[in-house]
Amino acid sequence: MRQKCALVSALALAIALAGMPGLRAADYPNRPVRLIVPYAAGGPTDLFARLLADFLSRDLKQSVIVENKGGAQGAIGAETVARSEPDGYTLFATSGSVLLLNPLLYKKLSYDPAKDFRMLALVTAVPVIMCVNPSVPARTVAEFVAYARQNPGKVNFGSSGTGSFTHLAGEMFKQMAGIDISHVPYRGAAPALQDVMSGNLQLMFESVSLSLPQVRAGKLRALGISSTQRIPDLPDLPTIAESGYPDYLVSVWNGVAGPAAMPDDVVRVLTESLNRALSDEGLRASMEKAGYSVFRPLSAAGIAEFVEADRARWSGVIKAQNITLD
Repeated sequence: MRQKCALVSALALAIALAGMPGLRAADYPNRPVRLIVPYAAGGPTDLFARLLADFLSRDLKQSVIVENKGGAQGAIGAETVARSEPDGYTLFATSGSVLLLNPLLYKKLSYDPAKDFRMLALVTAVPVIMCVNPSVPARTVAEFVAYARQNPGKVNFGSSGTGSFTHLAGEMFKQMAGIDISHVPYRGAAPALQDVMSGNLQLMFESVSLSLPQVRAGKLRALGISSTQRIPDLPDLPTIAESGYPDYLVSVWNGVAGPAAMPDDVVRVLTESLNRALSDEGLRASMEKAGYSVFRPLSAAGIAEFVEADRARWSGVIKAQNITLD
């Protein structure tokens, strides 16, 4: 009888211990992992997620499946992850727009970036090119500013939508340069870019991945780039910072996050795998070929510092221009 009781107790203890998150993490992952993309398939966030998922599947020796849950400026995908079981099997291929801009633009959200998520890695960043229709009589940033000052209220710039990085990039430049240019929002980057190329708009700040082919084809003229350094694809194109606006920096970034309550052991497994991804020259080459700049592995403190600096930068622009999506 005593042996039977001891066996029952041991089994009960084993079951209880198996249910503890810290111990389950020892076998993580033992089934497929979902990587939620908060936008439709085919966009820059989706592309980065699929390149990364392919590496993680091999590295973790478990399928990492990309699921697109677009809508509501990324809120549907964000809420899916925020409300999921915090076991590491539902991850978030997120962007700065969802975790950083939305809280600055909306008074109410269905998720709280500060409380609902734990950032695991910053993966990619894409600068924007300040580009104009070739008919605009400006070949440098300084010449464009002079042109805009000579034509106050007559120069329009397009964006993929109010509150997007491309919109705020234009507002930041407008604020720093002290010029009077008007924003024209579109439902996506492609139609806005098309109107710049056709001459209906004069200016746009658009990601390298979308604008570079048009610049090379002569359909757009590049005046400057928003990164801190020139890029290999356009070595003669100066940065906007070196063109007279040293504080100008725009980086459209993507990263990976998970529910805030994930066990530390699971976070460690994921972070180590993501760091291997960021250090893998093959993956870096694939992402750079697609137009991304790729981060090197950062500590949790380094990630927090980067995000906070970006939040402060955009908060100032949004408040100064009184931009809201409510």
